[in-house]
Amino acid sequence: MSERKVLNKYYPPDFDPSAIPKLKLPKDRQYVVRLMAPFNMRCKTCGEYIYKGKKFNARKETVQNELYLGLPIFRFYIKCTRCLAEITFKTDPENTDYAMEHGATRNFQAEKLIEEEEKRQQKEREEEELNNPMKVLENRTKDSKLEMEVLENLQELRELNQRQANVDFESMLQQYKDFEEERKRKEQEEDERELDTIMKLAQKKKIIEDSDSDEEPTHTPSMPTAKANPTDILSEPQNKKLKTESWERSMGKFSSKSQMASLITLKKQHSSLNGKKVAAPSQSSGIQRLLYPSTPHWYFPSPASLCSSKSSGTVEMTLLLGSSSFGLGHVSLFQH
Repeated sequence: MSERKVLNKYYPPDFDPSAIPKLKLPKDRQYVVRLMAPFNMRCKTCGEYIYKGKKFNARKETVQNELYLGLPIFRFYIKCTRCLAEITFKTDPENTDYAMEHGATRNFQAEKLIEEEEKRQQKEREEEELNNPMKVLENRTKDSKLEMEVLENLQELRELNQRQANVDFESMLQQYKDFEEERKRKEQEEDERELDTIMKLAQKKKIIEDSDSDEEPTHTPSMPTAKANPTDILSEPQNKKLKTESWERSMGKFSSKSQMASLITLKKQHSSLNGKKVAAPSQSSGIQRLLYPSTPHWYFPSPASLCSSKSSGTVEMTLLLGSSSFGLGHVSLFQH
C-alpha cells in the first residue's frame, strides 16, 4: 500500500513530457484577488469616500499593449461600498504609484499635481532649448537677471536690519557684568543683616534665661519615700475609707443593722450540748461550723442530716451574713 503523503511521483520509462497538451488561456484573462485601496478616493456616482486600506475582492487583468521598460501594467476593478458602481485603477511603475482611471476621483493629491506640473514645464523647456540655441541664451539672461534681483533684495534687507538694530556687543557685556556685581553685593549685605539679627536674638534669649535662673531656683522633684513595712498601707484609715467608698459606689451601701434582727436571736453566751460547753464562733471566721456532740470538724451538713438530728438534742447552726468589716455579725439558729 502506498503512502498517503508522497513528495515524489513515479514516472514510467516511456514518459514524454512534450506529449502533454498545454492549456491555452486568453491573454486578457481576469483573476479574482484580495487587495486594499492604494489611496483615498471618492465615488463619482454617490459621493461615498473610500479610504486608503479598505479591503476589496477585486478583479485583476493585464493591460494589453502597455509596458514600461518591459514591465507589464495591471488593471484592477473594484465596486463602491455604497452604490456598487465599478471603479478601476492601474499600476504606474514609472512613478512607483497607482493611477486612477474610471469611476472615482483621487483625494489629497494637490502636492503631487504641483510636482507633476513643475516636471512638465522643466521638460518642455529642455526640449525647446535643445532645438533653439537663441532660446538658451535668452533663458540664461533671464536667470542671471533674476539672480541679481534676489541678491539686491537680500542686501537691502541686511542694511535695513543694521539701521534699526545697532547693537554694541562690548557695552552689552559690560552692562551684564555690572548687573552681576550689583546682585552679588546685595546678596552679601542681606546675609550680613540676617546674621546680625540672629545673633541679637540669641543673645537676648540667653540674658532672659540667666535672669530667670537667678530669680527662681530650680526645685528638684522629690522621690516618694519607700515604706519600711509593705503592709502598713493596710492600717491607714484613709485607704480603708477610699476602699469602702468605691465599694459603695459600685455595689451599694450595706446597713450596719441586720434586717432580720426581729426574727433571729443573736447568740451571745455559751451553749451546752449534752453537758459539754462549746464556745460561740468568732466573728473573724469566714466559714462557720455545725456543732454535734461527736463531730467537732468543719463542714456544711445536708438538710437530711439536720432533720435526723432532731431526736438527739439541740442543733446549733451559725450563719455568716456578711463580712465583719461591713458591720455584720453572726446569727445563730436554735431548734429544739
